[in-house]
Amino acid sequence: MLSAQQNDFFKSVPPNDYFGLFGPEGQPDAQKITDLLRYRRKDVSVASDIPLNKVRLEPTRIPRELLERVAEWGVALNLVGNFFKDKKKTILWFQTPNPMLGNMSPREMIKVGRFKKLLTFIQTALEEGSTE
Repeated sequence: MLSAQQNDFFKSVPPNDYFGLFGPEGQPDAQKITDLLRYRRKDVSVASDIPLNKVRLEPTRIPRELLERVAEWGVALNLVGNFFKDKKKTILWFQTPNPMLGNMSPREMIKVGRFKKLLTFIQTALEEGSTE
């Protein structure tokens, strides 16, 4: 049996790659992730704080910092996707303003640099949902 601390440690990892966002070696598919979030290059630039002229999503050209941000977004997509078990509902959840997030959509939370707060919100909601 896992202790509460060990359980917290693992709750940031989705049970599976629901959307197939990560390759066999764990590398994120940046194009697929940004497409699910419906981000254009400018959105990716703002959300990742990487200059627009450096935003490249091709696996061989993506900057390391951007790869790390996109991987985080992919984890969030999979956490929510594993809850809903439905692609359309997951995408709708990311696009819909949420009163518990200050009437911002999760997609906008990421875009304005509030990913960590969003991830905490998702983890807390999933944890509370699993105890009922």
